[in-house]
Amino acid sequence: MSLQYQSKEDLEKFVCSRWNEINSYLEKELDGLPVPFYSSVDIRESKTKYAPVDLNLYPAGFNNLCQLDLDASLNHFEMAISKISSDAKRVGIIVESHTKNLFYLDHLAHLGQTLKAAGYEVSFCSLDENLFVDGTDKLSLISQSKFDIDILLLELKEQKLIYQDQEFDLLIMNNDQSNPIDINWDNLKTPIHPSPKAGWFRRKKTSHFEKYQEVILKFCDNFSIDPNLLMAGFIAKDGLDFLSKEGLEELGSSVDELLTRIPKGSKVFVKADQGTYGMGISVVESGEEIVSMNRKKRNKMDIGKNKIKFNSVIIQEGVDSILTYDGHPAEVTIYLIAGCPIGGFVRANEKKGSGDNLNSQGMVFKKYCISEIKENTDHQSKEAVYSIIARLSTLAGALEIKEIINN
Repeated sequence: MSLQYQSKEDLEKFVCSRWNEINSYLEKELDGLPVPFYSSVDIRESKTKYAPVDLNLYPAGFNNLCQLDLDASLNHFEMAISKISSDAKRVGIIVESHTKNLFYLDHLAHLGQTLKAAGYEVSFCSLDENLFVDGTDKLSLISQSKFDIDILLLELKEQKLIYQDQEFDLLIMNNDQSNPIDINWDNLKTPIHPSPKAGWFRRKKTSHFEKYQEVILKFCDNFSIDPNLLMAGFIAKDGLDFLSKEGLEELGSSVDELLTRIPKGSKVFVKADQGTYGMGISVVESGEEIVSMNRKKRNKMDIGKNKIKFNSVIIQEGVDSILTYDGHPAEVTIYLIAGCPIGGFVRANEKKGSGDNLNSQGMVFKKYCISEIKENTDHQSKEAVYSIIARLSTLAGALEIKEIINN
């Protein structure tokens, strides 16, 4: 039986014409799952397909969202929090330890302001005692845009995370735990979302894309769509040591294998399985480039954020972006609250080509207002496709979290 939607143009028309039906399908699929409190999805668009290339369960970057979208997100935050605790008032955000990153502090400021506008008392918190000196339990900082940021030192008392005997109704995790926090999350009585068990000490990119593939195959079977329109090909590879070169010959062979499955002339992204912030990524055009990788490049692939060592990778089809901003190659990132898209930005990079890693030195951000799109075009645009892909990716993230929690 031939598929009803076999081209990118078919897919775009399908999303626009059957928007409500698609979202109803997704609501049913998400029902009963541990949907991430928030998430962000990086999406590439080529001449022939759309494909998510990363999902962040503890996203930074709220400072890159337009104020219109942040204002429109208040109801989504209220609904997400009320499902966790109907009478929640005091919310703590557990932050990353790289507090010298002033743009990250800008992100915290915008996230905190949005939650305050939704009616909550908001505090920024940490369990990293190394951030605090001379016996203090509060760190006062100033962000890139001159926002005041106070970070409070949490302590564990009677299986609750508190500050000066004050409890929180909800803790929001904004630390991806590349460096795992030493706490037994199973015994914690304070509600915390998204699940801290899905940090990079446990989660792997390959697991996400395996779940995403399952989600897409089911979705495409239901709606008679060619699944290749919605995902990038990939291969998982473990047992690697980039410093000693262990496994690099096999890795090179896997790169060449993937190249035979994807359009001629495509590049391949070799990504650390637990990488973040664009670290641990090499873009190659042949397996030989991996095998002959010099020491400097191997060092970059060996160690990531918080000195996490990379022993496994995902080999992913490079999706050559057709998007540009100011003449530079670009990609879209969509943000979601409880699986509902609320805004995003365009990441562009003047130092890179359309097939390269854009999440690297030289990148700039352009705010991308979903609220305006909804008001002005009633979803009759390709931007609607980004929203659907982001929801599908977050559905895969919910399945990941469910598997992690159950195991």
